[in-house]
Amino acid sequence: MANSDKEIVVEDPTAPGADSPAVVSNRVVDAAVMILLLGLAVLLGYDNYRTGMSWEDTGPQAGYMPFYLSVILAGAALYGLVTALSSRDAAATDAFVTRAQLSRVMQVLVPTVLFVLMTAWLGIYISSFLLIVGFMWGIGRIAIWKSVLTALLLTAALFVTFQYAFDVIMPKGPLEAALGY
Repeated sequence: MANSDKEIVVEDPTAPGADSPAVVSNRVVDAAVMILLLGLAVLLGYDNYRTGMSWEDTGPQAGYMPFYLSVILAGAALYGLVTALSSRDAAATDAFVTRAQLSRVMQVLVPTVLFVLMTAWLGIYISSFLLIVGFMWGIGRIAIWKSVLTALLLTAALFVTFQYAFDVIMPKGPLEAALGY
């Protein structure tokens, strides 16, 4: 019978080091999010006030319920902002993200944003091919021929699935146009 108390620990040699300097603290991130939520609440409140947030003979105007929801959101954001700024807790000054962690996040975020932007010009299939090859080869350190082959097969499978099996219109680029799709 197996012993369930044993745990297998696998070390990641590429994991960020514990000595990486902090980029920003929890307090700053909490305050920034609360300020953004407060700004959203003010914007929504103004727009619903402009639309109409009172009661008419026939019932509530279009902005009645959303206006009061934005007031609740603003109150919650103000409470969160005051709490974040006045917190003396040690967790508030802890690092939200370290430089090494942020670097790893950006390794995924930047190519993903580029994928979304490239989809408008190259279509979803060519953009997907480039994203898969980029992640496998650049981040995963997998051989380029394996990366290209995997991306080609997966992209072809996605094309057949969406084009023929589901008959879904996907963003197409110049290659699909040249092939008559």
